[in-house]
Amino acid sequence: MTARYADADRDAVSDVSLAVPAGSFTVLIGPSGCGKSTLLRTANRLVVPTAGRITLDGIDTATLDPTVLRRSIGYAIQAVGLFPHMTVARNIAVVPDLLEWPRERIAARVDELLALVDLDPARYRDRFPRDLSGGEAQRVGVARAIAARPRALLMDEPFGAVDAIVRASLQDEILRIARALATTVLFVTHDVDEALRLADRLVVMRAGKIVREGAPVDVIADPQDDYVRDLFGDDELRAFRLLRARRALPV
Repeated sequence: MTARYADADRDAVSDVSLAVPAGSFTVLIGPSGCGKSTLLRTANRLVVPTAGRITLDGIDTATLDPTVLRRSIGYAIQAVGLFPHMTVARNIAVVPDLLEWPRERIAARVDELLALVDLDPARYRDRFPRDLSGGEAQRVGVARAIAARPRALLMDEPFGAVDAIVRASLQDEILRIARALATTVLFVTHDVDEALRLADRLVVMRAGKIVREGAPVDVIADPQDDYVRDLFGDDELRAFRLLRARRALPV
């Protein structure tokens, strides 16, 4: 698959082939401008490939209505994008509302999701985004992204704007949720520690191409490329400690 923006003189993503296993937590990592966010956005057709195709459960996404497709895939970004005039409950309910779920089902789902992201429904459902901290807003953003039980969840640097302590907490939460719901997650980051903490599969990108992919332990032990080796550094002990910490997180 190849993708190039209309005003660009080179491909943002060039001749990439990637299979994301169902139920996996796949992390795209690389420096700014390497094409990882573009690759992520081709999955829900926010970016349309200029060559090749994207399939979801064996179906070519080009044959699907883009609006229907996007409602079936969760999407969380760094900017969160909560609607400021809507309460937390209404923000979370956006896609279920569009899908015309019954009100009782929506209300129950909102409370279920607030509890899932560790926000007390009684305290938070009627608040507005302006009343939330950065970490709380990100939790609501995650809840909104998974509200309609999407088949996949796309996350583009979702925790980049919060401080280190909150970020670690949010990483733990999304990994716990992904495990509990068996959700397929495609996650973009440029942070090596975050990638190792979250991924059960790493995809390393450079200049629009995939240069290494595989289980984190395999990528660290056998980078196969000087760029990949430099990206993860030469402190293998630290890297393996991060991998052990991931396995130790509660389900």
